[in-house]
Amino acid sequence: MKLFTRRRFCSLAVLTAASLSLTAATPANETAKIVSAANAFLASLDAGQRRSVMYAFDDKQQRARWSNLPTSFVPRGGIALKDMTPAQRAAAMNLVASALSKKGYEKVQQIMEGDEVLTRTDTGPGNNGNRPPSGNVGPSPAGGMRRPPPGGPGGAMFGKDLYYISLLGTPSEKTPWMLQFGGHHLALNVTIDGDQGILTPTLTGAQPALYLENGKTVRPLGPESDKALALLDSLDDTQRKQAVLSYKLADLVLGPGQDGKTIQPEGLKASAMNDKQRAMLLDVISQWADIINDSAAAARMAQLKADIHETWFAWSGPTTGTMGKNITAYYRIQGPHLVIEYAPQTLGGDSALHVHTMYRDPTNDYGKGMIKQ
Repeated sequence: MKLFTRRRFCSLAVLTAASLSLTAATPANETAKIVSAANAFLASLDAGQRRSVMYAFDDKQQRARWSNLPTSFVPRGGIALKDMTPAQRAAAMNLVASALSKKGYEKVQQIMEGDEVLTRTDTGPGNNGNRPPSGNVGPSPAGGMRRPPPGGPGGAMFGKDLYYISLLGTPSEKTPWMLQFGGHHLALNVTIDGDQGILTPTLTGAQPALYLENGKTVRPLGPESDKALALLDSLDDTQRKQAVLSYKLADLVLGPGQDGKTIQPEGLKASAMNDKQRAMLLDVISQWADIINDSAAAARMAQLKADIHETWFAWSGPTTGTMGKNITAYYRIQGPHLVIEYAPQTLGGDSALHVHTMYRDPTNDYGKGMIKQ
C-alpha cells in the first residue's frame, strides 16, 4: 500500500518547499544532508511522480523488489531515470550521492556506465545469446518469485536510464526511512534512522566488469578482486587448505529473493590468521562497508573490526590470478554481522567480465536491528 493520499501529497509539496529554504546552508551532519537532498528531489517531482516514488516504510513487497537482472525481466518500484527531466535526474543522483561516500558513488557510476556499454553490443560480454544475464530469482510485481522468461519481453534491457529510485517512509532526521536505488547489477537499500545508517542488503555487480572509458581501463569491482586475491596469496599451506572449499559455487547463495535465509560459516576463521592477514581481510570488507557515507561507514567498520576474530574467509574455484585482472573464483566473508559474496558468472562468455556480489548483515538488513522498537 502506498503511504500518501492526494491531500497528504499536497501537504508534502508545501513542507518540502519550506524545508528547502531552511536547509540552504551546509547541513551540520550526514543525516541532515541526506534529508535535504531527499526533500529537494521530492520537491522537483509532480504529484503523480511523488505517488510513484513513495511507499510505506514497512512495505515488505517493495523492500524485496530488487534484483541483479534487467528491469525488463524483474520490474522495480519507484520511478526510472528515463522518466525524469534533466533537473529531476540531477536531483535524484544528488540524493544517491549524498547517501554514499565519494568512493561508493564512483562505484555506482561505473556500474551504470558498464550497463551503458552493453547497449553498444548485441548481447553484452558474458551473455548467452539474447538471454538475460544469469542470476538469482527476483521478486515478481505481485510479490511472488519467478524466473525470467527465455527471451526479453521487448524494449531496452540495458543502459543508464533504466535505474529506479524509491523512498520508503518520509525523509526525516529522527524517524526511520529508506532510500532504494538500482537496476541491472545494482541494488542499494539504504536505511536511515537518526544518526545511524545501514546499506544492507546491497547488490553490486558488473557486466562488463572491465571496459575502456576515455582510453582508461575501468574495473568497477577491481579492488574486490585484487585485495581478496592478495589475501589468499598471503595464506600458508595450512591456512589455504582450510580456506579453499572442496566444492564449486557458481552464484550468490544469499542473493535476490533470499532475505532471511542463513548459511553456516565455512573456510578459514580469522582467529587463525596473523595480524597482517586480519588487516587485509578488513581491507577487503571495506570495499562494501565503505560504499555508504563516511560517518555510517566508520561506525560499520568499527563493528566489523570488533567481530574480526569471529569472521570467516572461504574460497571456491581457481586459486591463481593476476593483479589488475578479475578473478574467476567465488569467495565469501562471513561474521556475526556480515555476509559478503563475490561470484563470477559462468553462463557464456568470460566469467571475469561478469560478476555478482552481495553484502548483507543478517542482524540488520533493512535496518531491522537498529530501528527503535
